[in-house]
Amino acid sequence: MIIGIGIDVVPVERFAASLVRTPGLRDRLFTSAEQHTPSGAPRTAESLAARFAAKEALAKALGAPGDLRWHDAEVIVGDRGRPHLEVRGSVAGRAAQLGVSGWHVSLSHDGGIASAVVVAEGVVRGDAE
Repeated sequence: MIIGIGIDVVPVERFAASLVRTPGLRDRLFTSAEQHTPSGAPRTAESLAARFAAKEALAKALGAPGDLRWHDAEVIVGDRGRPHLEVRGSVAGRAAQLGVSGWHVSLSHDGGIASAVVVAEGVVRGDAE
């Protein structure tokens, strides 16, 4: 059963400017693994913006509680290039509270916009509202 759905869009140029303007923002938002491709090259602004959109969409799927930590959700690319989410800490706690047992994530970027959709699925619990 679907517990929550989130979607977010990010203007890539504005996001890239924020990364340049705000020292440390990249490290605050993304884990080391998210900042680099599997080969170790730095990710493009488009790729990072899509990952940021995924974290925002994830928060929306969980009801947008204000206590989620950026590093407690990580966008990982699987062997076949398909993204998935690894959650821990504050995000895993909220997901468990809602009965989330699995995630679906889709990332995209085109025309200067990065976007992501996150679906949380599981078993609805009484305190899921």
